Amino acid sequence: MRGRQRGAALLAAMLVVTLVATFAAAALWQQWRSVEVESAERSRVQSAWILTGALDWARLILREDARAGGADHLAEPWAVPLQEARLSSFLAADRNNTADMDNEALNVFISGQITDLQSLLNVTNLVESGTVSQPHLRQFARLFDLLGLPQAHLTRLVENLRFASDIHVDNRSSGEAALLPQRVEQLVWLGVPVQTVAVLEPYITILPARRPVNLNTAPAEVLYAVLEGISMADAQRLVSERERSHFRTISDAAKLVSAGPGAEAFADNRVSVASGFFEVRGRIRLGKVVIEERSIVQRDGLDVRVVQREKGVVDPTALSRAAAAATAQR
Repeated sequence: MRGRQRGAALLAAMLVVTLVATFAAAALWQQWRSVEVESAERSRVQSAWILTGALDWARLILREDARAGGADHLAEPWAVPLQEARLSSFLAADRNNTADMDNEALNVFISGQITDLQSLLNVTNLVESGTVSQPHLRQFARLFDLLGLPQAHLTRLVENLRFASDIHVDNRSSGEAALLPQRVEQLVWLGVPVQTVAVLEPYITILPARRPVNLNTAPAEVLYAVLEGISMADAQRLVSERERSHFRTISDAAKLVSAGPGAEAFADNRVSVASGFFEVRGRIRLGKVVIEERSIVQRDGLDVRVVQREKGVVDPTALSRAAAAATAQR
């Protein structure tokens, strides 16, 4: 009997120890989880403030560029990308800064760049008041031919874009409504294959308004598409000429192709030497986490306002592959 009582007491003691250990482990896990959640929330708030500051900085640069006047070109300060650098290097330049430089700031890296969106073909130009713009349709057709893409994909894009624009303007019921793409990758909504969108992405954009192409910032492929009648060699020659000296007026570029049929494009507001829409990308790296914010800003005189803004976490391996591809292209 005593042996049974001792066995029962030992079993009870083991159960008590097990319960205590279980409760202690649960309490420790809860405490760890609370610390991790608080740390993640603090990092999220801090990254949001840093990216907001980077966006304000970019807006200031664009505002000062507008104050200086003149054409927009790739030798201006706004066109110089900010290579990845420690946040502490910027904080150290501020004598009034009191941040702890030994901890968080030393492990945060920031980078960014401003891109002229009017250096690309604007999908919005394809449809105006429910009607397909034939001059802009021919531009996209030339780009599709240059990139080796089927014209059937362009036809599908234009038809669905016109249909979506008509529904949007008429304010029809939500059951009939079609979503208008806001970003290039969303062109798949209009029936364009993913592979075609991937090939087009470096050369097209979607702006909230109709805008001409900037001759000073557009790549040769876009210049070839927008200037009907010129050859790819002529487009590359325009790029080479503006690298030596940017085009201050449209006539500066028109002189180089004045003898060809492409000169007609200079007279109907398809091109310009100034831009009003820019993309601002800010990126923060905290350890293995990379947070990127993409904003579209519209500059009207000295007024630089944000018209679109989105933020997300980026896969660092994808960034490495993109950087390697960009280096290979050079």
